[in-house]
Amino acid sequence: MPWTKILLDPEDVDDLRQSGDYRALTYVEALREAQAQLLENDPRVFLIGQGIDDSTGVFGSTQGLAERFGAKRVMDSPIAENGVTGMVLGAAAAGMRPIYIHHRIDFLPMAMDQIVNHAAKWSYMSGGNACAPLVIRSLIGRGWGSAAQHSQSLYGLFMHVPGLRIVVPASPYDAKGLMFAAVEDPNPVLFVEHRWLYNAKGYVPEQPYTVAFGEAVTRVEGQDVTIVAISQMVHEALKAAKELRTQGISVEVIDPRTISPLDDAAIIDSVAKTGRIVIADTACAIGGASAEIACRIAETIPEKLKAPIKRITFPNCPTPAGPSLEQAYYPGVPDIVRAVREVLDAGSG
Repeated sequence: MPWTKILLDPEDVDDLRQSGDYRALTYVEALREAQAQLLENDPRVFLIGQGIDDSTGVFGSTQGLAERFGAKRVMDSPIAENGVTGMVLGAAAAGMRPIYIHHRIDFLPMAMDQIVNHAAKWSYMSGGNACAPLVIRSLIGRGWGSAAQHSQSLYGLFMHVPGLRIVVPASPYDAKGLMFAAVEDPNPVLFVEHRWLYNAKGYVPEQPYTVAFGEAVTRVEGQDVTIVAISQMVHEALKAAKELRTQGISVEVIDPRTISPLDDAAIIDSVAKTGRIVIADTACAIGGASAEIACRIAETIPEKLKAPIKRITFPNCPTPAGPSLEQAYYPGVPDIVRAVREVLDAGSG
C-alpha cells in the first residue's frame, strides 16, 4: 500500500502521484483534517485545550477550527490539568466524545488521579456499564532548548495502567486513522504526538478511515536485523536502514503504531526471522516501552536470538538545555547504525 510510505527525502515528494483520493499531507495537516471531519460528522465531538483557538492553533493542528465550528465545539481552557481532565471525563461519561488537547505530556502527571484512578477504571469496575470515551492529545519530544520540564516522553508511565490505550503515530496516514479509531473507542486513549513529526509528509486519504489498535506495520522488509522504532524514531530508523542498505546490511523496520495494545505477533515474527533486534525509543530506557518490548521477546523466543537485545534510548538523566547538550542527549541515525553493527558482530560467532 503506497500510502503507508513515509516521505523522507525531497525526491520522494517530487515523485508523488495521485492515487484515487490519496494526497500528500503533513502530519499536522492530517491531524487537523481528522478533527475537522470528526467535528463535522459527529455532534458529540468537541475539542478543548489551552490556546487551541488562537492564531497558531497548537502548532497548526487546530488552526481555523474555532472559526469554522464555533466556541461551543472548539474551546480554550485554563491551565488546570486536573480540573479540565475531570470536566472532559464527566462529559465523556455523559455521552460526549471529547478530545482534550494537551500541549505537553510533561504536565499530564498533574491529572494522574483522573486518568489512572477514574478514566482507566470505570469500564472494568462497572462491568462494562460505564465507559470513558476520552481522547487526550499530548505532545512529546525535543524542542529548541526546551530542557527537563518541557520535552519529556512520559508515555511509559501510562503503559503500566490497565484500561488505557496509548497510540504513537509516526506517519500522517496513521495520525488521521488512529484519531478516528481513538474517538470511536469506548476506552480512554492517550494520543501521543512527537512535535518533530509535524512536518513529515505521507499519503493520506481524503475520506474518514480508521487504523486498528494493536496492528503494527512493517515499514521496510529485511533479513539481517529487526529494528522496532517508536514515534519519531521510526524516521531515524528508516534513514538508518537506507544507509545500511548501501553497506549490504538488510534491516526490517517495524512501527508498532500503538504501544498499548502492542502487536506482539508482528514483532515476534520479525525477530524470529532475523534473530537480532534493536529497539529505538524516544524515551528513557528504565521501565519504558523499550523495556517491555525487550521483555516480551526474551520471554517468548529466547532460543531464536542470535545476539543480545540492543536498545537505543535517552540517557537516564533529565533532558539538558542548549544545542550541544541536546545533540549529545538525543539518539539518532548514527546510534541506530552502530547498534545494528554491534548485534551483527555479536551474533557472527
